[in-house]
Amino acid sequence: MRFTTYERIEETPLRVIKKSGERVRFDRERVLEGMMRACEKLPVPMKAIEDSAARVEAKCQGDYDREVPSAVIGSLVMDELRTMNQVAYVRFASVYREFKDVNQFLDELKPLLDKREAEAKLQAKADRESGESG
Repeated sequence: MRFTTYERIEETPLRVIKKSGERVRFDRERVLEGMMRACEKLPVPMKAIEDSAARVEAKCQGDYDREVPSAVIGSLVMDELRTMNQVAYVRFASVYREFKDVNQFLDELKPLLDKREAEAKLQAKADRESGESG
């Protein structure tokens, strides 16, 4: 007589801890829908949105064993959108962070505008230097 054992990976579904304390199953489709809404009518390829949602899911599963706070998911989505499209990022941030007034909105925009200004200055400097050596 011969006995065999089979091992299988036991997958514990990742759960999201919402602001209210309620726990729900992680749903990649919800992440994808939120990102699609933020990117609506913008020149962002669907493939880029899907890849970003997959990275958010993978990061959550890699960094959290069983439960992940919704704030972490929101931050990951904002990081992805920030690099993908700044308008989509601001749209998502305005809903996710529940801006109460224009000042909160401007506070979110300021780092983006500062970065853009710094990049423009660097480019202008590089253009000047390449013009001088040519």
